[in-house]
This record gives sequence, C-alpha cells and structure tokens, in this order.
Amino acid sequence: MKNIFKSEVVNEIISRINTLQPNQQAAWGKMSVAQMLAHCNVTYELVYENKHPKPNAFVKTILKWFVKDAVVSDKPYKKGSPTGAVFIVTDEKDFEMEKQRLINHIQKTETLGESHFDKKESHSFGVLTITEWNNMFYKHLDHHLTQFGV
Repeated sequence: MKNIFKSEVVNEIISRINTLQPNQQAAWGKMSVAQMLAHCNVTYELVYENKHPKPNAFVKTILKWFVKDAVVSDKPYKKGSPTGAVFIVTDEKDFEMEKQRLINHIQKTETLGESHFDKKESHSFGVLTITEWNNMFYKHLDHHLTQFGV
C-alpha cells in the first residue's frame, strides 16, 4: 500500500483529484463526482472536526469486530461495498469546494505526519497504528478516484 504520509504519494493523489471534472461519470455506484469528494471528506471530518457524533460503546464494539479490518487492512475495497451511514451523501455538493476541502485535508494529514497518528484513537475503531491510518486514508481515496477513472 502506498504511504499517504509521503509527499510523492500526496502529490500523486492530488494530481489525480485535479484531473476530475464536475460532470465526470463513475464506472460504478450512485454518487456524482462532487458527492464522491464530499464522501471522501467525511473520513477527514471524523479526524479533524467535531461534526459527527461518536458511536456509543455498543456500536463502537460492533464496528471494531465487524468493520475495522475491512477499513484498515491493505485488502482493497470491492465495488459496491456497504457504506456507513455517516458516509452516505445524497444531496448536491459544490464540486470545487469539496475538491479543495479534500486537497486541504490530505495536505494537513501529510503536514501532521505519521507520528501524529501513531496510536491515535479513531472516531469509530479505537486506537490505530500508523499502518492502519495509512491504509484507511490511502485505500479509500484510491478506491473512489479509481471509481471515477483517475
């Protein structure tokens, strides 16, 4: 898995994002490209903003047992994988705003670096390793950029 904390990988991801067009069609799924960008931003909102309520202890336990490995492992997502409720985006989004927000989040993550995420607690899965944070960030971006052909 590529390392999202490395500048060459960040530059590659941002380059891919910058090739997206507002009317670009997905190879699979229901989201528009602007909705996909907003969807990808949720990952970072869970880290950097107090925007989404934390799951209660029971739900967090279920997420750790049944969802965590699929999200933080290096195994790629399958097309049409289930989406957590907080990640579902159905309303129209502003393409340019969501694109810039995502680029800003990715750059902030790079600036903070691996050490910031070492043993940092995630919103839903508890404490994660640097590798798990990397896999979660990179795999999700790569999956959705591939979905839109970039």
